[in-house]
Amino acid sequence: MRITLERSNLLKSLNHVHRVVERRNTIPILSNVLMRASGANLELKATDLDLEITESVPAMVEQAGATTVPAHLLYEIVRKLPDGSEVMLATTPDGGSMTVQSGRSKFSLQCLPETDFPDLTAGTFSHTFKLKATDLKMLIERTQFAISTEETRYYLNGIFFHTIEAGGALKLRAVATDGHRLARADVEAPSGSEGMPGIIIPRKTVGELQKLVDNPELIVTVELSDAKIRLTIGEIIMTSKLIDGTFPDYQRVIPTGNDKEMRVDCQSFTRAVDRVSTISSERGRAVKLAISEGQLTLTVNNPDSGSATEEVAVGYENDAMEIGFNAKYLLDITAQLSGDDAIFMLADAGSPTLVRDTAGDDALYVLMPMRV
Repeated sequence: MRITLERSNLLKSLNHVHRVVERRNTIPILSNVLMRASGANLELKATDLDLEITESVPAMVEQAGATTVPAHLLYEIVRKLPDGSEVMLATTPDGGSMTVQSGRSKFSLQCLPETDFPDLTAGTFSHTFKLKATDLKMLIERTQFAISTEETRYYLNGIFFHTIEAGGALKLRAVATDGHRLARADVEAPSGSEGMPGIIIPRKTVGELQKLVDNPELIVTVELSDAKIRLTIGEIIMTSKLIDGTFPDYQRVIPTGNDKEMRVDCQSFTRAVDRVSTISSERGRAVKLAISEGQLTLTVNNPDSGSATEEVAVGYENDAMEIGFNAKYLLDITAQLSGDDAIFMLADAGSPTLVRDTAGDDALYVLMPMRV
């Protein structure tokens, strides 16, 4: 193999694929990126056996071929090469090493044979549809923070995507929960998604996907079966296994009878919660909300360091009540809201609370209270 290509193109693609590679690997080949040169392209591919990312970049191919080299090492080398430079990659005749040459710099990297590189065989996909990158990004951003990190409840370690009838139209819905809070977001279901299986996309895949859909012009092609998903984003193809489990019936925990409405300016509420929670201990981050007509008092008591209170003007015309929440969870939710006001629908101190946005996007949040 012998090719020449622009550093900037190579770096951009390596940046996309090398993140999949785990830092510690018991299987040496999984630390490597597969490089295959043919025609006028170089194809890069990396995998951790659950997630695979492939991307092609334009290159001047003098001699076609394929090899695998350590992904993080190659990324670091290319990153440190000067801007605007060209990079020449060439393998030795025996295929044991590859030289990386640019200007006066020359590196030699150990190779492993490309025949050993695992292929995440996709199988057949039952559903295919196209989705705007902006829609996919919105679904991920609104729900990602609520993904559980508890390995024991593995079926909560991702975002649940499914289609559902809502308000007389078919919606593509994303839901994530960790048992303490729940986030739900909808977009209009694209044609071809009707009857798709409900799928749970793992946390790592979601994180990588979020970084790849930053161009609002793009249209993402989604192909899925009940075990795998393949997303084509421009020149990038991402294939991932899905979480094999049943997502709980989240509809049951979304309260329908919460009749006490509190409207509060999102920015001033966020800042007030952030200020009073400074005093809370790392372990118990509880903040108490005492709500009365037109006023909300936030209180935090920490026996070790003191207490804090702050008052915020709110729109509220019901009986006075007190309720406690985890301050971090409150801030996670308000960070998702794009409207000026947040709407809290409350029932009582022991029941889950609904939070909505006034910006009008189809997102909804549920938060479990804490005893304070």
